[in-house]
Amino acid sequence: MTEHVEWSEPDAAATPVSGAVTPADAADAARLVAFGLQPKLQPARDQEYADLLRRYREDPPFARLADAVATGLGLIVLEVSPRAGMAVTAAEDSVFAVRMGDYARRTSADSADRFLHGLAHLAVAALAFPRPEDLADDGYIGRVTVNGVDAFVRQACRRLEEQAEEQGENTDPATDAPGLEAAWRVWARRSATGATKDARRPAASTTGIVAKAVAFLTDSGFLQRTGDENGGTYRTTARYQLQVRDMAGSAAMAELLELGIVPVTDGTATLLPAEDTDDLELVADAALPFHS
Repeated sequence: MTEHVEWSEPDAAATPVSGAVTPADAADAARLVAFGLQPKLQPARDQEYADLLRRYREDPPFARLADAVATGLGLIVLEVSPRAGMAVTAAEDSVFAVRMGDYARRTSADSADRFLHGLAHLAVAALAFPRPEDLADDGYIGRVTVNGVDAFVRQACRRLEEQAEEQGENTDPATDAPGLEAAWRVWARRSATGATKDARRPAASTTGIVAKAVAFLTDSGFLQRTGDENGGTYRTTARYQLQVRDMAGSAAMAELLELGIVPVTDGTATLLPAEDTDDLELVADAALPFHS
């Protein structure tokens, strides 16, 4: 299971499907999809996975069979390649779909936190891939830090508040009606770090919420932790690039990017004043890689 496999080895190729589909073919196709559901598994370190990926590439009937198995499970195949393996994402009606409400409830019973967790995931994606060319470049590796993501969101909060003030909107809605507040207003009011008796980072602080988001993305094979600086440093994986690429057209992500972002290599970012932009109100439950 740990033997290194080169994608170009011809003698490791599996036998192509020929004629009628057999139960063994169906089992192999399902096995490939099962590998795809293990995002941390690297094809180059698993012989069987590498063989099935090569079979997918070289045998169109087998590829169609594997695609059909994925579709039947409510999965969308984003890419099948040596770099990403069989990268799949869950459709909205799939049993594998993770919903923001369920995710947020694991951390806090506060309904307002549902907005904040969604915003944290949205900000990580936008900061990791701030330009369209970053998403288009298969070799691009994004970098984020926990403190950098929090600082980025707070800068966005200030920009959005400035826009609201310019248009004469109420920037201080009633505190007893958090459902009426945009997510950015909730974030701006929340403490960045808070304090506990044992110096731990409170889960309800904004950096705690970002830490929860990047930990989830790391466990899901979307990020890799690279250090402890700035609250934790992370780099993106091919699977995360595919996931963000698939969701890049979402309204909330487009609105956040319209503020203007200048990326910095240490995982932080600054905002440029955006010209001729409409008032931006972040969508409730907007997040990656969740469904609302």
